[in-house]
Amino acid sequence: MARAVLTISSKNYSSWSLRGWLLTKFSGLEFEENKVSHDDPSVRAEILLLSSSIRVPRLDHDGASVWDTLAIAEYLNEVMPQAGLLPADRIQRAHCRSICGEIHSGFTVLRSSLPVNLKGHFPGFKVWSRAAADISRIAEIWSDCLGKSGGPFLFGARTMADAMYAPVVTRFMTYDVKLDGRLMEYCQIIMAMPEMQDWIEAARLEPDDIQELEVEF
Repeated sequence: MARAVLTISSKNYSSWSLRGWLLTKFSGLEFEENKVSHDDPSVRAEILLLSSSIRVPRLDHDGASVWDTLAIAEYLNEVMPQAGLLPADRIQRAHCRSICGEIHSGFTVLRSSLPVNLKGHFPGFKVWSRAAADISRIAEIWSDCLGKSGGPFLFGARTMADAMYAPVVTRFMTYDVKLDGRLMEYCQIIMAMPEMQDWIEAARLEPDDIQELEVEF
């Protein structure tokens, strides 16, 4: 199978790059990274939630160029079906796609008030009431999935849903969001994944900061 190229941006700040990278890792498809600097104006605009038009992450593979994380997930499920990015059961597949779509298009207050910052840690961070509603909905999603599957991942085995919600886990860790025991255990499982540890290590080595995301607000 042809080797793939995955174009990403900042490992410290870009939630979408993390999703695309984890999805590709989970699939088992061998790939090379092509990293675009966050100094690029369009990349910076996307990270700061000022633009949604940038086509990063982007997966180039065997003549196909695929951007948008949901499209990447579905493409990888087609070319690497043995990876199990979607559950085997039809009803669980529908549920998985639904919660992936929800995190893909929703939770805008959470995104803006708790931006991804893997090198940051803000204990005692005051969460806005509107963001608290997003957090409650995510907790509801996770509790429902883990209650039905028994864990350790949202659908028992690791799927695209865990990649899509991984940046939310990092947000909860960065901003010291309080969760009940089972949900915190899920966060710890996600953070302990070897793939996640590799990403975090690389994020910590990034030399430049986006000052707009370094303020303790």
